[in-house]
Amino acid sequence: MNGLLLGQGVLSGVAVVILIAVPVLLIFFGLILMITRYRRCPSNRILVVYGRGTGERSAKCVHGGGVFVWPVIQDYQYLSLEPITIEIELTSALSKKNIRVAVPSTFTIGISTEATIMQNAAERLLGLSDEEIATQARDIILGQMRLVIATLTIEEINQDREKFLDLVNKNVNYELNKIGLYMINVNIRDITDESGYITALGQKAAAEAINQAKIEVAAAEREGAIGTATANRERDVQVAQQKTASETGQKEAEREMRIKVAALEAQGISGEADAKRSQDVAVAEQGARTIEGQKQAEADQRIRVASLEANAVEGENDSKAKVASYEATLAEARAEARRRGDVALAQSARDVLMAEKEQELARMEKEVIAKEMIERQQVEISAEAEAERQRRIAKGEADAVLAKYLAEAEGIQKVLEAKAEGYRQLIETVGDRPELAPSLLIIEKLPELVAEQVKAISGLKIDKITVWDSGVSGESGTGSTGSFLRGLIGSLPPIHELAKQTGIDLPDYLGAVEEVQQVQAEKESDPPEDPATS
Repeated sequence: MNGLLLGQGVLSGVAVVILIAVPVLLIFFGLILMITRYRRCPSNRILVVYGRGTGERSAKCVHGGGVFVWPVIQDYQYLSLEPITIEIELTSALSKKNIRVAVPSTFTIGISTEATIMQNAAERLLGLSDEEIATQARDIILGQMRLVIATLTIEEINQDREKFLDLVNKNVNYELNKIGLYMINVNIRDITDESGYITALGQKAAAEAINQAKIEVAAAEREGAIGTATANRERDVQVAQQKTASETGQKEAEREMRIKVAALEAQGISGEADAKRSQDVAVAEQGARTIEGQKQAEADQRIRVASLEANAVEGENDSKAKVASYEATLAEARAEARRRGDVALAQSARDVLMAEKEQELARMEKEVIAKEMIERQQVEISAEAEAERQRRIAKGEADAVLAKYLAEAEGIQKVLEAKAEGYRQLIETVGDRPELAPSLLIIEKLPELVAEQVKAISGLKIDKITVWDSGVSGESGTGSTGSFLRGLIGSLPPIHELAKQTGIDLPDYLGAVEEVQQVQAEKESDPPEDPATS
C-alpha cells in the first residue's frame, strides 16, 4: 500500500514537471525561432522574402527595417543596392543621316527602391552576380543608345547634349526599370565619327563665312572632276564598243572568207571528183564520195570553229565592256571620295582662316582701335577743358567789364543826381529871381571860359616885344605903346559881349567895353585912304 502511494506520488511529481517544462521549452524554442528567423535589412540592401505568405506577388521586398521569415514555407535573399559602373564602348552607331559615330560612355546603374521596380528586380535579378546584372544592363544600354542615336542627327548629338542625354535617360531608364534597375548617372566621354564629320562641324562653327567661298570652289572642282570622269567613262565605253564592233566585223569577214574558200575548195574537189569519177566512175566513185564527205566534214568543222571563235570574241568583248564599266564606276567612287576629302580640307582651311581673321581683328581692336579711342578721348577731354577754361575767362572778363560799366553808370548817376540837387538848391536860393540862376552858373564857369580865351594866344611865341614910342600922340591922342596894348586887347574875343549877352557885369580890371567899341566904331566910320591919292 505504501509502495503504491509512493509510486503515485512520484508519477504525479513527474507529471507536474512535465507540465511545467513543456511550456517553458515551447517558449524557449519559440524565442530561439523568433531570433533566428527574424531578418533585418541593411540600408544598402533589399530583403526579398519568397515562398508562401507573400500575398498575390511572388516575393515580398523590404528595404530597411526587418521582417519575420517563416521557416519551411518561406526563405529570403538579399539584393545589393550598390551602384554598378558599366563602360559602354559604343562604336559604328548609325545616326539619322546615316553617318556612323562612336560614343564611348560610362553608365552608373543600380537597383531601384521604388516598389514596382524593386519587385521587378526581385523577380528578374535575384541570385545574379553583379557581372551578370552588368551584362544584361550593357545589352539594354547598347540597344537603346543605338536607338536614340538613330533618331538624331550629328548636329543634334554634338551640339544639343541636353536633348541627347534626356533621350538617353528616358529610353534607357524605361528599359532598365523593366528588370528592376535604374540609371543613376551617365557620362558621355566623347563623340567621334569615322568620316571626320564632327571635326568638320567644329571647324565649320569656328569659321563659317570664309568657307562659303571655299565651298563654291570645291563645288566647281567637283563639277569639273565629275565632268572629267563622265567624259572619260563615255570615251572608254565608246572606244570599247568600237573595238568590239571592229573585232566582230573582222571575225565575221574572216568567217565568211573561210566559208567561201571552203565552198570553193569543195566545189573544186567536187569537180575533180566528178572528172575523176567520169574517168574512173566505177573505181573512184566510192573514193570521191569519201573525199567529198571528208571535205564536207572539214568545212563543217571550220564553220563550227569560226562560230566558236566568234562567240569567244563576243564574250571577250562583253567582258571588256563590263571591265570598262566597272573601271568607270571605280573612277566615279574615287572622284567622289576625292571630292569629299577636298571639301573637308577646304572647310578646315576656311575655319583656320576665319579663326586667324578673328584673332587679327581682336589684336587690332586691342592694339590699334583701343589706342586710338584712348587718344581721341584724351583729345576730347583736353579740348573740353580748354574750352571750359576759355569760357570761364571770357565770363570773368565780361563780368569785370559789366562791373566797370555798372560802377561808371552808378558814378555818373550820382554826379547827375548831385548836379540836379545843386540846381534845385540854386533855384531855391534865387527864390523870386530865377533869371539869376544862369548868371550864377556862368560865373561859376567863368574861370574856365577865361582859360579857354587865353588858349587862343597861348600858342604865340613872343620872346621879346620892342615898342618904339616917339612920344607923339596919334589922332586918338595915345602914344605908340598905348596903341599896341589897345590892339592887343582888341584882338581878344569879345568877352564883354559874351558877358553882356548873359547879363553879367564884368569887374573893372577887365576894362570897359565901351572904349573898345568906340575905337572900333571910329575905325569903321573912317573911309580907307586911297593909295592913288596918297
